[in-house]
Amino acid sequence: MPGPCNSKRKKKLQFKKQKNAAPFAIVDNSPASPPPRYEPVATVNIDIHHNEKDTVIHVEEPPDHDFTPHTPNIYDPGNGPRVRSARAFLTSFFAQPPSLDDPLCAEFAQEEVLQMLCTVLPEETAIILWYNKSRSTARICPSCRRIYRLGDVLPDLIGDDHQVGMKHTRAPQLSREQHISGLCSPVCFVLASFEYPGAIKTTWGLTAEEMDDRTWALLNGPGEGRGDMGLSMLVKMARLDDLGLGQLCLPGVELDFDEDEPSEPDSK
Repeated sequence: MPGPCNSKRKKKLQFKKQKNAAPFAIVDNSPASPPPRYEPVATVNIDIHHNEKDTVIHVEEPPDHDFTPHTPNIYDPGNGPRVRSARAFLTSFFAQPPSLDDPLCAEFAQEEVLQMLCTVLPEETAIILWYNKSRSTARICPSCRRIYRLGDVLPDLIGDDHQVGMKHTRAPQLSREQHISGLCSPVCFVLASFEYPGAIKTTWGLTAEEMDDRTWALLNGPGEGRGDMGLSMLVKMARLDDLGLGQLCLPGVELDFDEDEPSEPDSK
């Protein structure tokens, strides 16, 4: 016959076994907290030299292509397209090729002529003079940088709004000056000749052979000394058939830039 047993002790041992077998868990009966609020991250400009910071920031490498908009080289302020850089314009789609079918333009189109011009004039001014002399009709105004073709009716640079669309009579000196130097308007010619104010009227639209000795004496003088990026020198050089390169760069050597075709040598 079984002995006496303690039923309370037995139940207590059984409860301990179940407690040890069950996984240990903590139940939080506190009210649920709201979800975390989204805070936008402020933009941080990181220098090229990455400084050590307490917070680790992952920086994505920028792509190889630069999508930053660049200032266009050709722009139109309202009175005709202009160029900012003559050097960049030469390699653009809008630049006209040299007129190699014209003997005089073909002579000026040589790279050596441009190199000689760069020794006398600032590079931008030298490129514009070289471009105008090596193209038969395409022009860049050395003063305002307006691009045009000979024969174009150009808007006035300082014209009034009510004059837009009106027909203007073209002075013959203006057409000749555009052909000689590329200066597109009387205003641009005055600005380019401002070093020699006494020779403005007697130089406009004339070549070296058509100018008097007094005008040449003024152009060969020291000038007013204002500094004009070589425009006054361009005005003087453009009057000469060889741009004065023979006298300036190669003294004693006569350069042949005559518009007439060279005569055939006499056969012996």
